Amino acid sequence: MFFFIFVMNLIFGTPIVTSLAFAIRFLAIMSAFSFFFMTTSADDLGLALEQIHVPYSISFTFTTAVRLVPTMAVDAQTVVDAQRSRGLELDKGNFMKRIRNYVPILIPLIISAIRRSVELAEALESRAFGATEKRTTIVTLQMRVVDYLVILATFAGVGLALYVYFKVPLPNLVIPIQIPRLF
Repeated sequence: MFFFIFVMNLIFGTPIVTSLAFAIRFLAIMSAFSFFFMTTSADDLGLALEQIHVPYSISFTFTTAVRLVPTMAVDAQTVVDAQRSRGLELDKGNFMKRIRNYVPILIPLIISAIRRSVELAEALESRAFGATEKRTTIVTLQMRVVDYLVILATFAGVGLALYVYFKVPLPNLVIPIQIPRLF
């Protein structure tokens, strides 16, 4: 995706430095989200959202979506493996042929997602989801010293980035091209 963002910006006339900046921003955002979701469990995220008074239905929806992504990735890999064992070649043909080759993968994946959502809805109904407004939890999250240090480091990083952005002059990387005269 880094390379794709860089190339597409170049194709549409964005200068090289700006295209590189866009690609690096994408890489930084993806790294931050990946790091966050690798270090934070869905249960802790849901508890944190509840403790900052996000309505439980929204918190539950968000944590369910976070849990669903890896499950869908496993299902997708299972369907791809099953279709390849039946002789489906995903990497051959022109662009449109490759897109058509993914239809036998998408249909079982969509059906699996619909089944899973129906099962989740039935489980929520059987447990009387939303019947009471006042919920209690068995675990209460507490801030520790390492949490405060991470917050401090984050603010320091943002402060440093803002300082560099506004106070440090960056060199101009645009190189003038001289075209020789023919006459």
